[in-house]
Amino acid sequence: MALRVHICAVGRLRSGPERDLIDDYLSRFDKTGRALGLGPARIIEVEDRKGGGMSAEAPLLQGAIPKGAMICTLDERGTLMSSPQFSKKLCQRRDSGVNDLAFVIGGADGIDPSLRAKADMSLSFGQMVWPHMMVRVMLSEQLYRAASIAAGTPYHRV
Repeated sequence: MALRVHICAVGRLRSGPERDLIDDYLSRFDKTGRALGLGPARIIEVEDRKGGGMSAEAPLLQGAIPKGAMICTLDERGTLMSSPQFSKKLCQRRDSGVNDLAFVIGGADGIDPSLRAKADMSLSFGQMVWPHMMVRVMLSEQLYRAASIAAGTPYHRV
């Protein structure tokens, strides 16, 4: 059984350098992870057209998360981990029978506390606040790196 990855994010990413990087890294993740039972990965974008902030985005994000998926929020208050630790965590989720893992990326104001409370885990890319569009790029690269580590390829050097 494969661990399907869903990146549930607020906002629409148009064509440009960020989109190109995400597409490249997720394509690499899918190719590298396929034999390992990791992937595929897909992005589900939601948009609050009325500008209601976190509280309006929370139900949209909740609706984007596949039923029964394990939820991991991307949040500066989350757990810091190394790339090898992240790879190990993904493989542990796969090995424990998790079919769907949803990474949740909030909008400019972050993730509503009610949705954060439903998360099974929370991941931080550091104490600095990153633009939510850049977080997508960073997560995509780390997914590819995690699959590369699990596959034993030389992409990740210690």
